[in-house]
Amino acid sequence: MNAAIIAKRLASLGHENRLELFQVLVQSGHSGLTISELQTALDRPASTVAFHLRELVQADLVTQEKEVRSVRCKANYAALNEVLQFVQLNCCQGVSARPATRKTSR
Repeated sequence: MNAAIIAKRLASLGHENRLELFQVLVQSGHSGLTISELQTALDRPASTVAFHLRELVQADLVTQEKEVRSVRCKANYAALNEVLQFVQLNCCQGVSARPATRKTSR
């Protein structure tokens, strides 16, 4: 797991509107929701939904598929699972009291 990718994903979820949007998509299941359905579910303007969706798409937490006249958004469960696995990595294993040694590049 790439720590930089995980950090980007966590950062994108670090905004209340994006977190709520992502939560709604996770709850919608594998069929996802169109942007207009998200707009209705969140009671937010289309521009606000689109703005926050863009960040989640760039972080690969949301995928989008073009339909005839709309765009369907789906939670990327594989990416979500990678974030959760990273956070839970070595859970409850304890932490050494010694400071970690850093590799120096010359």
